[in-house]
Amino acid sequence: MPEVAEEPSLLVDDDGPTRWLTINRPENGNAFTNETLLLMKQELDRARADRSVRVLVITGAGDRFFSIGGEKTPPPAELDYSTVAPVVDVYQAIDQLPKPVIAAVNGYAVGGGHVLHVMCDLTVAAESAVFRQVGPMVGSFDAGFGTWYLEDLIGRKRAKEMWYLNEKLSAARAMELGLVNFVVPDNELRSRTAELADQLVKRGGQALAAVKMSFTARSGGAGAFSRITHDLLLRDYLQTEEAAEWRSAFAEKRDPNLETSWR
Repeated sequence: MPEVAEEPSLLVDDDGPTRWLTINRPENGNAFTNETLLLMKQELDRARADRSVRVLVITGAGDRFFSIGGEKTPPPAELDYSTVAPVVDVYQAIDQLPKPVIAAVNGYAVGGGHVLHVMCDLTVAAESAVFRQVGPMVGSFDAGFGTWYLEDLIGRKRAKEMWYLNEKLSAARAMELGLVNFVVPDNELRSRTAELADQLVKRGGQALAAVKMSFTARSGGAGAFSRITHDLLLRDYLQTEEAAEWRSAFAEKRDPNLETSWR
């Protein structure tokens, strides 16, 4: 019998200027594998370079799991950076992407899957969604994005409560804490998320990028600040009369005309 082609672990679907990335491992809780993370990082980079993509949505296949985080596998015989799951690369790519990223949480968002939704700019949750951090229960932790950004969202005491006590939070409770932006009926998650994406599409892309990078710069250090100056300021400055005059003066080995206006 002919072999059945294996489904890709990440589905990519364009709905106009909105690109949907769907983790496609519902039978495994939409857990990350190295392949899934590499594909997601690749698609985030592609979306950054594609001017037709204005908004991204990340969700999970099925109706039970957004994602339960990284799949637990035996450690490789030789542990080095080539064998480490690139989950931090994905979190950073979402944070640095100058386009809005929405998490459409369709079920359990647990562990690394919970961090994934935290890293997105906005979160729309189905009423049946469940949010949880389980690190200390399973001998694990996320020191970085999973703690700092969570603290920014819900405050230090509540963030510590999530990490220390590992309780399940309903979508309604997550909404009360400020962990999500919207809670919608399960059967309306896709349509309501699409409506939100359409609303963002109608905003100025460069303005949204500048706002997002301004938020990122506060916690992203020199790299995030460089993103603002390079991508959003220097690009425009290089088109001004002032910049053109100083380039010409340098090339012609003369003093610049100091009366040139910055326009």
